[in-house]
Order: sequence, then structure tokens, then C-alpha cells
Amino acid sequence: MQEPLYLRWKQWDCQSDCRYHCMLSREEEREKLGEKPIKYHGKWPFQRIYGIQEPASVVFSALNLSVQFHGWLSFFILVYYKLPLKANRGTLYEYTGLWHIYGLLSMNSWFWSAVFHSRDVELTEKLDYSSAVALLGFSLIVAIMRAFNVREEAARVMVAAPLIAFVTTHILYLNFYKLDYGLNMKVCVAMAIAQLLIWAVWAGVSRHPSQRKVWVVVLGGGLAMLLELYDFPPYQGLVDAHALWHASTIPLSYLWWSFIRDDAEHRTTTLLKKAK
Repeated sequence: MQEPLYLRWKQWDCQSDCRYHCMLSREEEREKLGEKPIKYHGKWPFQRIYGIQEPASVVFSALNLSVQFHGWLSFFILVYYKLPLKANRGTLYEYTGLWHIYGLLSMNSWFWSAVFHSRDVELTEKLDYSSAVALLGFSLIVAIMRAFNVREEAARVMVAAPLIAFVTTHILYLNFYKLDYGLNMKVCVAMAIAQLLIWAVWAGVSRHPSQRKVWVVVLGGGLAMLLELYDFPPYQGLVDAHALWHASTIPLSYLWWSFIRDDAEHRTTTLLKKAK
């Protein structure tokens, strides 16, 4: 109870606080001996700020969250207030519901990312990993449905059901059996590569008016993924490869929502022309 309120709120008790300061002291000794930083309990030694473990990752996660919210809100306004609607007030764009779910899952994922990097405990770690897996799994579903123009509800269920079952099983495995970091990395990378390839091929064959935006996101996403695979210690104890990956996704997310809005306008215009 003698510790500052912000430390107690972050659950920095005497033991964890002692471990943190001992780690910094040890790293100062290693630096004087010309040795490189090492990981402690699987984590790089970060300089915390006001109890926040990884300040750079928290800031970039919060910026990603704001970009996702802006993108989802602008999409919502576009399809419901700027584009023509059906007689029942539904949207003409067939993928509106899917992108709404994608937006909510994205905001949820970046929220828990910010929380986890602020304070790494078992609960926040599991929520961060589970949210990221759910987002990647649903993003793969959306990629398949949009690329193959799956519009019938029965066909959508057939596509989504096995992927939802796989993702759910993986999340349950991580939470209640074993938090296997290596397995989770392989699963996430596999789902990410699969959807990047689907979008790249679709952009090449569809002649979509915004295909360049898709290619930029695909190329940028592929390069950003290298930051997740190539790990290096934090510069000045603040910015590591993972933080840079968070930073790289900010402009990519903005561009991606721009493509989603373009796609909504393009599909709506196409459907109106066919109706005439």
C-alpha cells in the first residue's frame, strides 16, 4: 500500500516491482561488459513509463484502435447515409455485415493489445492472443467470401463453419490447455499468408478500380510480417520489432478501410446499373 496508486492499479506488487528493477540493474551490468540484452521470462527488458511495460507498443496499438474506429465509422456512414438503400432500408452492398463484424473484431483486438502491452499478466495475455486469432480467422473468412463472390447464405455457412470451428478450437486450446507460443505463431502466420495470397490473386484477376490499394496493403502486410518473425531487442528499452510492426499497420489499416469504402461504392454502382 506504500506504492503509488498507478503502480497498484497496474498490479505492480513488491515482488514484480523488485524483479523489474533487478532486471534493469542486471542489464546495466551486461551493457558495461559489452554484452547484448537478453530476454527475461521470454520478454525483452523494456523501460516502463508510469507502470506501462511497453510504452511504444501501447501508443501504436491505441493509434491502430483509433484508425480502425475511424475506418469502421466512415464505412457505416457511407453505406447507410450516402449510398442508395433497399426498400427495407438494407444496404445494396452484399458484404456490409461482414465488414461490420470485421471492424468490431479489429477494434477489440487492438484494445486488448494496448491493455496487454501496458501490463503483461496471464489474463491480458490470453485476451490479446485470443482476440488476434479471432480477427485473423474472420479476416480469412471475409477474404474467401469477397474473392470468390460468395453471396448465398447457405454457401457462406459452408465456408465459415469449418474455419470458425478451427479458430474456436485453437482459442480454447490456448486458454484452457497450453499457451503454446510457437504453435500460435505458426497458426497466425499461416492464416495471414493465406489471406494475403487470396487478396493478391483477386486484385490481379478482378480488375477492381482500387486494385492498387489492395496490392499496397498485401505487399506492406507481407513486409510488416517480417518484423514479427525477425525479433530484436528494444532500442533504448522502448522500441522493438513488435512495436515497429504495430506502427507499420497504422497506415495499412487506413488504406484498407479506404479500399473497403471503394468496394462498397463500386458494388453498389454495379448493382444499380444492372437493375436499370
